[in-house]
Amino acid sequence: MSIGEQIRRARTERGLSQTELANTASVSRATVARVESGRPISITTLTRLTAALEIRIELRAD
Repeated sequence: MSIGEQIRRARTERGLSQTELANTASVSRATVARVESGRPISITTLTRLTAALEIRIELRAD
């Protein structure tokens, strides 16, 4: 499962909209949408999103 898929799954399981997650993580809604669509993500953004969702992301080299 990609990082974007993991973020989307965690967000929807918590009943959050992209806007709500963005506000909590101090990023833009467009950033959340880009991440969820599989675009590259900075470590800073990844850290903010995972902290806001209280999750850990599994990174794999496939």
